[in-house]
Amino acid sequence: MKNSPNHTFHIPVMGLAFTIDSPIKVARFGISSVISIAEDRLIEMMRKHYSQEAGFDYVPIESHEADYRARRIEAYLNLVGSIVAKQVEKLRLEPFGQGKEIDRYFEMLPEKNPSQALYLRMLETEYLCDKIHLQDELRKAIVPGSIDVNIMTKLDKSNPNSAGEILDENSDAVAALRGYSNSRLADSSIVFSAGLNPRLFAYLEHCPDFKADETGTTKKKIIIKVTDFRSALIQGKYVAKKGLWVSEFRIESGLNCGGHAFATDGYLLGPVLEEFKLRRAELFEAISTLMPGDTPMPAFKISVQGGIGTHEEDNFLRENYEVDSTGWGTPFLLVPEATTVDEETMQVLAAAKDGDVILSKSSPLGVRFNYLKGTSGHIERNLRILSGKSGSPCTEKHLAFNTEFTKEPICTASKKYQKLKLADLQKAELSETERLQAREDVLAKECLCVGLSNSAAIRYKELFVKKLHAVTMCPGPNIVNFSKIVSLKTMIDHIYGRIQSLTKSSRPHMFIAELNLYVDYLKESLLEESTLAAFEKRKKYFGQFFENLFQGIAYYGTMADQVSQSAQKQFKMALQEAELELGLLKEQYLLVTG
Repeated sequence: MKNSPNHTFHIPVMGLAFTIDSPIKVARFGISSVISIAEDRLIEMMRKHYSQEAGFDYVPIESHEADYRARRIEAYLNLVGSIVAKQVEKLRLEPFGQGKEIDRYFEMLPEKNPSQALYLRMLETEYLCDKIHLQDELRKAIVPGSIDVNIMTKLDKSNPNSAGEILDENSDAVAALRGYSNSRLADSSIVFSAGLNPRLFAYLEHCPDFKADETGTTKKKIIIKVTDFRSALIQGKYVAKKGLWVSEFRIESGLNCGGHAFATDGYLLGPVLEEFKLRRAELFEAISTLMPGDTPMPAFKISVQGGIGTHEEDNFLRENYEVDSTGWGTPFLLVPEATTVDEETMQVLAAAKDGDVILSKSSPLGVRFNYLKGTSGHIERNLRILSGKSGSPCTEKHLAFNTEFTKEPICTASKKYQKLKLADLQKAELSETERLQAREDVLAKECLCVGLSNSAAIRYKELFVKKLHAVTMCPGPNIVNFSKIVSLKTMIDHIYGRIQSLTKSSRPHMFIAELNLYVDYLKESLLEESTLAAFEKRKKYFGQFFENLFQGIAYYGTMADQVSQSAQKQFKMALQEAELELGLLKEQYLLVTG
């Protein structure tokens, strides 16, 4: 049976472990979620855990076996699919009206969903035969949420085969794609994030489940995460030329998101959504004309995520920009029924205040990374620095890309790299200020492979990597507006506006929060240009960044009256303050320097 969009939101991928088993927790309630398939050791650990819990046979897939990475991913996804299928089968057999999960399924649906209206009608019906008939209809209406997976395209380390040859098919991302493609999951999607990867996208042509039949239907779908319209156009056309269809473009805020933050050149989410709304038909035409043959392709979906925090914002995004779904990630980190976060880290999340989530340089990828201070990973890194033994053991090597000092790529968060780099900095011709900044940038790097996986190992008392237990947490800045650990139903009731808001009253509108993040990012970027010559090289870039932000502010000024009445005054005032600050900043850097 095809999955239907019972809910108007989805749970995006978070970290490596935080949504690793979310479908097992929420799919039976019709909620779609996304699993990261980057870390195969974590996936194998989870397969062992759930095989034993669900009573399935477990035969380890060892790392010395052929194509072990793809096979581990395939086996785990098959297991997740089987568990969810059994859960749904059990759900359909439950009696109504006894507080069972079958009642929760329909109670959590949005009010406009026809199945919830049918459920309420069933509850009010007095005649037994009518009630039984309606219950039969409701059981047929139960469909699980989609079990989707994510590949961050930049995580694509090349790996030699047994003969020492480097082949495209053995790379991390391609092997992960193969594992997903070979799995039995149907009506599922793969989400590609972080941009275009030619060898990864080329491998899609070898995966029959992504090929459309004569009706334009595919067994598995492609979702591409983007931050602007141009990226959607380029990647959509690239994929279409290979005879493959992008079923959804998932728009994400460049900075107001969790995990890796891919800052745009000042393009704000509101104007980006407006462009997608106005040019949606143009995008469809540009992509569909490149598809071979005359098979009619279905309209692609548009979704948005990044910083959404209230029912009013969620509703506005869907109605004003006509998006098909919204992504709620960070708030679900405080919902144990939906995500996997160890107790200690969850308490740090719940207590997070302004300034606790920083746009760090912690990622070995060299991409900015939203990072929560005060976690065990943060504490462990600082203790290593204080002891003069900075860096982490590199057991997973998924982020080993640096060849600055070694022939074989190593990770910049590793002990080996940091020892070599810090020694090199001592010999470099740098000012003391430059040397201290460079040293700080080196020491900021943190092991993400283990840090973003350990939460599941702690939660389920499973061994991930011996003697490494620290957890790294990467929520979006929006987490500071949520302070309660809540049930799944409570969070969903918050999303649909059925309860009083869970967020603090002083919380800025999501558009304002993102605007402020971009202003801060611009200020930081300007300060990093330590010399006039360095600044001059990027003056054109900074000028365009300013212009895009000013245009974004002007756009928000035209739609400020559409913001909820209670937030309008704060919204307009925040726009004025940001415009003034940017004006002073532009004068300081662009006019003074000529």
